[in-house]
Amino acid sequence: MDYERETRPVPAAGEQPPIYALPENSGHTAADYTLSARTQERIADGVPANTRRAYARQWAVFTAWCADSGRIALPATAHTLAEYTSQLCEAGQAPASIEQAIAAVRTMHRLAGHPDRPATESARLALRAYKRQRAEAGGRGQREAPPITIDALRAMVSACDLDTPIGRRDRLLLVLGLALMGRRSELVALQREDVREVADGLEVTIRTSKTDKDSTGETIAIPRGSHPLTDPVAAWRDWLTVLDQAGHTTGRLLRRINRHGTVGPSLGADAVNTIVRDLAVRAGVPSADTFTAHSLRAGGATVAYAAGVPVAVIAKHGRWAPASPVVLRYIRAVDRWRDNAMRNVGL
Repeated sequence: MDYERETRPVPAAGEQPPIYALPENSGHTAADYTLSARTQERIADGVPANTRRAYARQWAVFTAWCADSGRIALPATAHTLAEYTSQLCEAGQAPASIEQAIAAVRTMHRLAGHPDRPATESARLALRAYKRQRAEAGGRGQREAPPITIDALRAMVSACDLDTPIGRRDRLLLVLGLALMGRRSELVALQREDVREVADGLEVTIRTSKTDKDSTGETIAIPRGSHPLTDPVAAWRDWLTVLDQAGHTTGRLLRRINRHGTVGPSLGADAVNTIVRDLAVRAGVPSADTFTAHSLRAGGATVAYAAGVPVAVIAKHGRWAPASPVVLRYIRAVDRWRDNAMRNVGL
């Protein structure tokens, strides 16, 4: 017998436990279906914070639309999901946002005890038609942040004032971000003790990542650099001097700095995007206004492949799944020029 919740699938920490319809003569009581606030918090924290926020937002919009449309949100029918998807298409939302909305609805159903519901075939066919219509109308697919090349990285580091705490922090952020192929969430989560200098360079411990669901952690080796501006060890040492002078001998590695040069609490993930874009603009890098924190991650993978590093090594270093389509996109971007059919044909 399927016992369905009468409230939303996963309550936030501190909310009342979900209510279940109890079967007659089952022997269970409400206590058997009650979660403590701490357990609710742990369950919620089992999903990455960014994903949790995005899915909660998508689910709230979906349930509100269902209420306005006289439809049941949980469990929803395939017809409801298809109609909702079509409405998002009519509103002109980006295909990636619509994909996320479908994923959020499915995830919430799975957590509520409705695996494989609602069926998504009709919704995805509607989305496919929408993508084709956008393409025919001159629209583009999902826009990706351009990768930062080594030349661009050096230009951006040159734009940092290395006589100031901000300049030294930003230099380390740029160099470490590219060398780690780091996600911005990984960069801002780094503790000072997560980075240590060894004979060959730096060893950086990533305590948890998107593909490390159980947070077993991984240590990434970063070799010494050949250029004084972008040598990871030099950037690390210069920033440590700032932290030591400010008395931050433990805690977060990358920190906020006010206009007076005072080193404060940890840097936020959104600030990484701003720093990368601003430095790209100051350095005069082409298409600078489209740069994001992901440009560092994409740049690390791109320059590594261009230098002949095997795909499997890149995927492991960047903490991608072995068959990640993202890595393959970076590789294709390099290959379409390196292995171009029209190269050397005499045009």
